[in-house]
Amino acid sequence: MRLNVSSALFGSVLFLTGCSTFDSRPNQGPCPAVGTIYEAQRLVELNGEGEQYNNIEFTGEINGARLYCRYVEDNPIEAQLELDFAFGKGDAAMSNSYTYNFFVAVTRTNRAVMDKQVYPIEVTFRNGEIVKTQTETIERIVIPRADETISGANFEVLVGFELTDEQLEFNELGRRFLLQSQ
Repeated sequence: MRLNVSSALFGSVLFLTGCSTFDSRPNQGPCPAVGTIYEAQRLVELNGEGEQYNNIEFTGEINGARLYCRYVEDNPIEAQLELDFAFGKGDAAMSNSYTYNFFVAVTRTNRAVMDKQVYPIEVTFRNGEIVKTQTETIERIVIPRADETISGANFEVLVGFELTDEQLEFNELGRRFLLQSQ
């Protein structure tokens, strides 16, 4: 007996959509913009012995951010955020683990911060591993709206590393590492 694949797939789709409670109405508007704050996009943890390459303990960089959202009628915006990270372990690291802290801030577009949450990522490097990449997902971000006329375009979701004053200055000044002369 020969099975018609397209009929079988069509039947499966009908079955899945028939059982789903997903609201298929379009969003009231676009999702909020998402991005990284340039000065907080990377983290360099030095051992305090100067800005030499061999004094690096750990590094981190946010390489990508994606936001998926859903909202209809006057419901709040519910969003999921995916972040791509690259982490590094330098010669001065005294352990194989480091806790990186990053923030997610929701703002009114070009205005004040409405909410900010800080999230830790514990990264463990295996023996000999010096670079590690991973994607982190924030499953649920809720952005309240006054009514259904307010779209996601009125909001931004900004991410970055929590930095010390010295790390922020290092990034703002565009400093780079100096190789120690031998």
